[in-house]
Amino acid sequence: MARNIEIKARAQHFDQLRERAAKLAPDAPLIFRQQDFFYDVPRGRLKLRQFDDGTPAELIFYQRDDRDGPKASYYTRSPVTNPEAMHALLATALTTRGIVTKERHVYLTGRTRIHLDRVDGLGDFVELEVVLGQEDDEEGGHAEAHAMFETLGVAESDLVAVAYVDLLNLDSEPKQAA
Repeated sequence: MARNIEIKARAQHFDQLRERAAKLAPDAPLIFRQQDFFYDVPRGRLKLRQFDDGTPAELIFYQRDDRDGPKASYYTRSPVTNPEAMHALLATALTTRGIVTKERHVYLTGRTRIHLDRVDGLGDFVELEVVLGQEDDEEGGHAEAHAMFETLGVAESDLVAVAYVDLLNLDSEPKQAA
């Protein structure tokens, strides 16, 4: 499985983060509109990702801890040639856990992908993925993620422990009366 170090936070000042990320990245950002269909699986997370711009869809399985700060994510990706049929198959075999729709701005700097996300129904977020090679140690990736968040000016109080689909499901759960 491929792996990276991920860290996510609420983006309190999206435009400032975009300016800072642009200064760090040598190239203009890639901008995508994505829709992720999440399915209930016994472990990890499984999602079908579709793009509005014609980029081929992909099926992604990943495992990572739900905690604040940098964490290792182990993942596999597979291209999907017929996403509608794949969704129909997965929705029949598994429970659809949720759908996340977002606009993602991707800035590449070294081995780090800076994602500035505008998530429908949730707001703005910044997520880093420090891509690790087979010989790279995770502690180096953790340090790089912390340093990048510091450079971007992201506060520790804004860290988010879980996936967007989990945040959406938390927001949609009925509130208990006290």
